[in-house]
Amino acid sequence: MPDRTPTRSPQSPFRTAFAALSGTSIEWYDFYAFATAAAIVFNDVFFPADMPTALKTISSFATFAVGFLLRPLGGIVFGHIGDRVGRKKTLVITLLMMGVASFAIGLLPTYDQVGVLSPILLIVLRLVQGIAIGGEWGGAVLIAVENAPKGKATFFGSFAQLGSSVGALLSTGMFSLMNLFGDAAFDSWGWRVPFLASAVLVVIGLVVRTKLEDSPVMDEVHTRQEKGGVGRLPVAEVLRKDWKTVLVGVFSLATATGGYYVVTSYLLSYGTEDQHLSESMLLNGLSLAAFLELVVTPFLSLLGDKVGAHRVVVGGLAGVVLLSIPQFMVLGTGSVAGIYLMMLAMRFVMSALYGPMAAILADGFDPHVRYTGISLSYQVCNLVFAGFAPVAAVWLSALAGGAYWPPAVALMVVSAVGIWCTLRLRTYGARRVAAKAPAAPARPVTAHA
Repeated sequence: MPDRTPTRSPQSPFRTAFAALSGTSIEWYDFYAFATAAAIVFNDVFFPADMPTALKTISSFATFAVGFLLRPLGGIVFGHIGDRVGRKKTLVITLLMMGVASFAIGLLPTYDQVGVLSPILLIVLRLVQGIAIGGEWGGAVLIAVENAPKGKATFFGSFAQLGSSVGALLSTGMFSLMNLFGDAAFDSWGWRVPFLASAVLVVIGLVVRTKLEDSPVMDEVHTRQEKGGVGRLPVAEVLRKDWKTVLVGVFSLATATGGYYVVTSYLLSYGTEDQHLSESMLLNGLSLAAFLELVVTPFLSLLGDKVGAHRVVVGGLAGVVLLSIPQFMVLGTGSVAGIYLMMLAMRFVMSALYGPMAAILADGFDPHVRYTGISLSYQVCNLVFAGFAPVAAVWLSALAGGAYWPPAVALMVVSAVGIWCTLRLRTYGARRVAAKAPAAPARPVTAHA
């Protein structure tokens, strides 16, 4: 796992893990609130009523997708700050950016009120969210991984990943609660409440993060900087020396990111628009699945410390391949029990993907470029696979006359590629560690008579 050679004692791993969890939970809450609203309400609020339904749905998901365009930029900018200055500063800045943007979305005027200016403002705020989340993930992951005890990096690194589950649970829970007020109230003001409520969560997150100390790894990095032992541009060094690790990392994460939105945002849209299932029923199912993910991810990550994080991820990807078609097929039956069972099964195997990836990716880069390296892998993956996953799924389904199988097959293919790439990451990580290890002393030559 990632090497840590600090000049001071590390702070409590549980404290740093909690700080990572609290911040990522808030940022992912904001992010998933947008994804949920894009699936069920933005198409009617921010676009003209006379636009065809399919086009409105695609346009709504497109506003979700644009946030991913600037995520690599956020990863580069905040990765540079995190590698040159420290992890903590980036975590405070990104949290503030995400919170302000989300609160502002809750105040936006509708298309009926200001016309085309409404979706334009929505897109601008979404871009701010993209930059913020682009810089958030790397810092949160590393503050937990680099403070972890030896042999526990996968477990403690998963706490930052749990922010995705907590954020999804809070987000879908809030939207389910607002749905109780009825369709008219929800469409009028109910959808705004989850965004406005993020202001309270941001204040809590800032209190936790401002009390956090920086990663002890930064002591070593600053020493090397003073001696001129590292370059001034981490991104240049990563692209020159570690581009293979970045590329393989992108594809190893594809199912954990893009696949996640296929089985959440797209599933929600397909279930309500094409199968005419209850919106509340599907939201409740997604909430249950998010809760399951929250519970099982630490245990699967702990298993990764015991048997190898790569093995856990490969097993999860194999599970996604097996469950992709049944996940959507069951929607046509209308069976609530069957739908919930498949949601839970799919989220269980996907929990094996996301939790251990923090330690796996961090293990592939040297400390002085680690923030930039893992951020590039993760955010480029999100740009290529996650941001446009719901749009691509709708488009593939439309080409097949509304059938579910094209998106399901695409998810299977991406997962199969992910298995190979995850195994390559293990190889690259082992090579990096071996290259830094001191050479073994030469064995003495014994003369024979």
